[in-house]
Amino acid sequence: MTESYTNVPGQRLDLPEPDIAMRGTTMGGSPYKVVGTTMQSLMIQLNPGQALYSEGGSLSWMTDGVRMDTNLGSGGLFGMVQRAFTGESLFVVNFTADRENQLVAFSSEFPGKIIPIHLAAGQSVIAQKDSLLVAEKSVNMSIALQRRLGAGLFGGEGFILQRFDGPGTMFASLDGEIVEYTLNPGQRLLVDTGHLAMFEPSVQYDIQMVKGFKNILFGGEGLFLVSLTGPGRIWLQTMPMSKLAGALAKYMPRAEGGHENPGLNIKLG
Repeated sequence: MTESYTNVPGQRLDLPEPDIAMRGTTMGGSPYKVVGTTMQSLMIQLNPGQALYSEGGSLSWMTDGVRMDTNLGSGGLFGMVQRAFTGESLFVVNFTADRENQLVAFSSEFPGKIIPIHLAAGQSVIAQKDSLLVAEKSVNMSIALQRRLGAGLFGGEGFILQRFDGPGTMFASLDGEIVEYTLNPGQRLLVDTGHLAMFEPSVQYDIQMVKGFKNILFGGEGLFLVSLTGPGRIWLQTMPMSKLAGALAKYMPRAEGGHENPGLNIKLG
């Protein structure tokens, strides 16, 4: 809560401003701030010559000097097919300003964090599907195919991930809190499926079967863990959407006569 809160009976209504989690400037020179704690919004200031793109439905609000242009994106029809495979909308929306100091805001759809990623020319990051919130027009989005059959089937992310190449700033919307690790060459970290949010292309991505018969049957962690081997940075998320959905499912009303399988339930990954 800020000190400017002055809601006095009989005077102009005033509400406290939300907490500002982060401030900064994109590589293209656009000032931004991330507000909120668990349900965050991103606010970016645009000037003429600066451009952003997002998937359809990401916009929250904007000033009247911001122009929207919905199109197939830089890849045309092929780019549209790529976005369909990565969980994004078929069309992209470009945002430009026709005068100075215009505002455009985007919000996450799930409790979590909005993370700015500043990519230099030739620098890349690979992220889970549907992680893009908004990016500068100079950032190229493409698909990253998972070449290992086992990792694609049981790694929790599928065969197709998103790849973002610089230069420019992209904002990722990730689930829960975010924990970052830097892996040294040969250093390995085992991660439960679904908790991997992003990683650098230098990180080797594979799967490893859980050891121990009792761990598989009663551990509740599934048959496989994701194996990440350095060098490179990785970003992990504390509350994968899939786990939250599973936790909520048992409280949802069921049709009459419905029942759960009383036998053993083993996750594959």
